[in-house]
Amino acid sequence: MTRRITVVTAVHAPSARFLPEAYKSLCEQRLPEGWEWQWLIQEDGDGGEGDGGDGRAADGADRDGRAPDGGEVRAYVPDDARVSFRRGRAGGPGVARTLALARAEGSYIKVLDADDQLTPGALARDLAALEGRPDIGWATSRALDLLPDGSTAGFPGDPEEGPVERGTVLGHWTAHDFRAQVHPATLFVRRELLLALGGWMALPASEDTGLLLALDAVSRGWFSAEAGLLYRKWEGQVTGRPAHTDPVEREARMTVVAARARALAELGWRYG
Repeated sequence: MTRRITVVTAVHAPSARFLPEAYKSLCEQRLPEGWEWQWLIQEDGDGGEGDGGDGRAADGADRDGRAPDGGEVRAYVPDDARVSFRRGRAGGPGVARTLALARAEGSYIKVLDADDQLTPGALARDLAALEGRPDIGWATSRALDLLPDGSTAGFPGDPEEGPVERGTVLGHWTAHDFRAQVHPATLFVRRELLLALGGWMALPASEDTGLLLALDAVSRGWFSAEAGLLYRKWEGQVTGRPAHTDPVEREARMTVVAARARALAELGWRYG
C-alpha cells in the first residue's frame, strides 16, 4: 500500500512566481519504495498590495490585480495530478496552511513555503527520522539563506544532529531574543500531532514559530544537520515588511507564543 507525505504551501500573489522552482525541488526528491508525496497549494485571499483605487480594477480583478478565482496564482501551479490548488479567504499563511489540512491524505505533513526550495534528499531524511522513532513527533533540518545572487549562507549555532528534547527549543528561543535554534520553515510533523495542537497559531506572523514551540512542549523532535531547505531572501517577502518588526506587535506575538508553549508543558500531556 502506498503511503503519502503531504507537502503544504501557503501562497499569495507576489510569491507565486517562485512556485515552479519549489515544484522542481519537490520533483527531485527520492522517497523509499511505497512512499509518494502530494502537494497542497493554498492561496491566502490577501494577495498583496492594493492599487489605491476603489477595490475593483476595470477588468473585474480584485484590487491587488488578480482575477477573482485566483487566476494570477493559478497560472504558476504545475499541471500534475499530485498537486492540488485551492484559494481561501484572507487570513495569513497560518490560516492558509490550516485550511489546506482538510485535503491532507498523508500521515506526515511537510511545510514548504512558496518562495523556498527543498534540497535533494530532504524528504527522505525527514521520513527516516520519524519512521524509525515512534517517540519523535516532529523534525527540522538545517536551512540555508538563498540570496538574490544565487549564493547561499548558513546560520551559526545549529544544534548537533539527533533528538531535540522537550523544552529545548523554548529555552533557547527565550534566551536568544526569540530566535529558535531550529527553523520552523523546515518542519516535518506527524499529522495527528499537528491536528491535536490545532494547526498553526492565529497570528499575523510567527505562526510557524508558535507551532514549533507548541510541538517542543509536548514531544521530542529531531534535527538533521544536513541542509534541507533553501530559504529565499527577496525584497518582497512578508518578513521583510515594516509591520513584521513593529515592536508593539512583536512583543504581543512573542508573549502569546511563549504563554501557549508554557501552558502546554504545564498541562503534562505528552506525545509518544
